[in-house]
Amino acid sequence: MDSQERTAGPVGPKTTAWPARAGAVPPLADGFSTRPETAPGLGAALVPGAAVVLVPGQEAADGSREWLGSCGKTQLAAYYAESLWQSRGLDLLVWINATSRASVLSGYVEAAAASGSDHVGDAESVAARFTGWLAETSRPWLVVLDDLTRETDLEGLWPEGPAGRVLITTANPAAVPDSRRGQPLPVRAFSTREALSYLMGRLTADPDQRIGAIDLVSDLACEPYALTQASAVIASSGLSCRDYRDYFAQRRAQFAEAGTSERSSAAVTWTICVEQADRLSPGAGAQYLLAMASLLDGHGMPSELFTSAATCEYLAGGRGAPPADPKRAWAALLSLERVSLVVIDPAGSSPTVQMSVMLQAAIRAAVPKEILDRAARVAADALVEVWPEDEPETWLATNLRSCATALQQNAGDALWTDAGCHPLLVRAGKSMDGARLTGPAVAYWRDLAAVSDRILGPGSPDTLMAGSQLAGALMAAGQAAEAVAWSQWVLAGRSRVLGQDHPGTIAARIDLGRAFVAAGQADSGLPVLEEAVGECERIRGPDHLDTLGARDELAAACLAAGKPGEAVRLYRRTLADRERVEGQRHPDTMRTRQRLADAYVAEGRLKDAISQFKRVLSDREAVLGPDHLDTIVARGSLASAYHAAGKMATALQLYEQACAGYERVLGPDHPDTLSRRANLAHAYYTAGRLTDATTLLRDTVTRCEQALPSGDPLTQQVRESLANITGE
Repeated sequence: MDSQERTAGPVGPKTTAWPARAGAVPPLADGFSTRPETAPGLGAALVPGAAVVLVPGQEAADGSREWLGSCGKTQLAAYYAESLWQSRGLDLLVWINATSRASVLSGYVEAAAASGSDHVGDAESVAARFTGWLAETSRPWLVVLDDLTRETDLEGLWPEGPAGRVLITTANPAAVPDSRRGQPLPVRAFSTREALSYLMGRLTADPDQRIGAIDLVSDLACEPYALTQASAVIASSGLSCRDYRDYFAQRRAQFAEAGTSERSSAAVTWTICVEQADRLSPGAGAQYLLAMASLLDGHGMPSELFTSAATCEYLAGGRGAPPADPKRAWAALLSLERVSLVVIDPAGSSPTVQMSVMLQAAIRAAVPKEILDRAARVAADALVEVWPEDEPETWLATNLRSCATALQQNAGDALWTDAGCHPLLVRAGKSMDGARLTGPAVAYWRDLAAVSDRILGPGSPDTLMAGSQLAGALMAAGQAAEAVAWSQWVLAGRSRVLGQDHPGTIAARIDLGRAFVAAGQADSGLPVLEEAVGECERIRGPDHLDTLGARDELAAACLAAGKPGEAVRLYRRTLADRERVEGQRHPDTMRTRQRLADAYVAEGRLKDAISQFKRVLSDREAVLGPDHLDTIVARGSLASAYHAAGKMATALQLYEQACAGYERVLGPDHPDTLSRRANLAHAYYTAGRLTDATTLLRDTVTRCEQALPSGDPLTQQVRESLANITGE
C-alpha cells in the first residue's frame, strides 16, 4: 500500500444521533390544504425506493416558467416531509434548495455531516460518497430537491436507494430526464371545493368578509397563489370578498387597457398586495424592500439583510440622510409578510425571508431600471455587511452564497463601476473556494473574469485578480493544465501592468511555478520558481516570510523533478531561517521540517529523515496535543520512515498508535483511517505476521465496501493487497 496520507481537515468524529435531518424545511402556510382532490396520489406514490416529481399541472403557453407554475408544489413537499418525520418513518430527512449545482453540493455536504458520513474533502467528493451511502444504507431516508432547475445540476449526484424516497419539485419537467424513472405528479390549481375551503379557512376573524367568496374563487380561477394573496389583503383590511372582486376586476381591466393583459390571476393580485403593504406601514419603504428582495435568492434570505445599516440608509433616502431605524425596516418587512408577498421563517438561530421566484421575476420586470440598480447595490452592501469574517459551516454561508449568486445574475452590470467590481463578487467566489465547491467555483471565477474583461479590459487589476482566482480554483479542481495557461496569462498581465518587481507579479510567478508542478511539469516550474526566489530575496530580503515561502515552493518543485538533494539543501536553509525568524515550534517551521524529512526519505537518507520526523512529532505533541490530526499524521510518517529503514518493531508500534489515533479522531470508517489500517496490514506482512495482516485486510475491505462509494480507489487497493497475500 502507498504510505502517503490522504488529506483531511482538522475534524473530529461525529456520533450521529438518529433520526437526523439537514436543511430547512419551509413552514406550512396558514390555511394549508393537503389537496385531497388535486394531488391525491402523492402519499401513495412516495414509498421506499420511489422518486416522485411534482410538476405544474398547466404549463405556460410558450413553455416558459411563469405564474401558473406556482401551484403549491413546495408546500405539499414540506407537508409530506414533516409528516414522515413526525410519524418516525425516517432516520434521515434532507431538504435541499436545488436551484444550482452549488446549492445541491452544499446541501449534500450538510447532509453528510448530519448523518455521520465522511464530509472531509472537496464538495464533489463528499457528495459522491454521500449518494453512495444513500444507495447502500438500510436506514429509511427522504431527500427533497426543491425547485430543481436544470438536469445538469444533479449530474452524477442523483439520490437513489431501496431504503430511500426522493421527492422533487420543479417548474421545468425536463430537468428530470426519463432515465431517472421519477414518477411525475402534476399539481394543478385548486378544485372549486378546495379553493373555497381554503379561502373560508383564511377568513375566520369576520364572517362578513366571506360574502362573495364563491364568486371570488371563480374570478381567481382557483389559483392557489392568487387566493393566498387575495385572502391576505382581505384579512388585513375591512374588505369583503365581494369588495375585493371589484378591485380585482378594475385592476385587470387596467392591465387590458395598457396592453399587458395577463392570463394568470396571480399576475394581478400581487400588485394589490403591494398597495396594501404600503397602507399597513406607510412611509416605511415596503416597496424598496420588495425591489431589494426580488434580486436575491427567494428560497432563503437572512433577515439581517433587511435591517442592516446599508438597508436602513437606503430606506432613509440615500447617503447623507439620517439612517432609518431598524425597527422601521422590520415593520416594512412585516407588512410584506401580512399580505403574503414574503414569508418570514422564524426557525433556527436567525429568521429567513422567503419569496416566490415567480413574484421576484414579476417585480424585476415592473420596477424601473434605475431603482432596481440602486436596490442591487444596496443588497450587495448589505450582504458584505452581514457576512461573517469567520465563515460558518452552516446554512448561513450557503444562503449568503446563494443570495450573492442570484444578485449577480439579476443585477447585470449594476455591481460594476469604472473602478472595478463590488467587493461582494470577490467575497462570494472566495466563499465557494473555502467551501471546496470546486466545480461551481471554477464556473464562477471564469464568468467573473469574462465579465471583468468585457467591462474593464484585460489589463484591469480586477480582471487579473479574477484570472488568478480562476487558476487557483482550477488547481483545486484538479485541472492543473488549464491552471498553467491561466497562471501564464496572469503573470504576463501583471508584468505588463505592474512591472517585474511588484509583489503581485512575484506572487503570480510563484503561482505559475506551483501550477507547473501540479500539472506534472516540474522541470518547467523550476526556472520560474528560481526566478521568483531571486526576486523575493532581492526585493523583500532573505528573511522575509514571502521569500521563505517561495523557497519552500522551489524545494517542492525540486523534489517533484527528481532532485531530492537540491530539495534537501533548500529545505535545510529555509528551516534554519524559519527557526531564527518565526521560532522552532511555529506551524510554518514544523511544516518545513516535515518537508525536509520527506526529502531525506526521497534521497535515501533514512537516518536523517527519522531524526527530523521525531522532532516534528515531538513539537506537534507539545504544541497541538497528541490527538490533533497533524500530530497523528506526523506519527504515521515516522512509522513509515522506520518501516523503510527495516526497523519493524518500532514501525509497528507507531503504526498501531497512528491507527488508534485516526479511529479516535476521525472515526473507524473515515477514508484516512481505512488507509492507515491498510498500511499497518502491509507492515504486519513485512514483519512476517501473516495472520494479523490477513485479518486486518479482510476487515478493512469490509469497512471500505460499507463506507466508501462503489469503485473507490482505496477499496480496490485494499482488495489487491489482500489478494497478493492470500491469493483470494
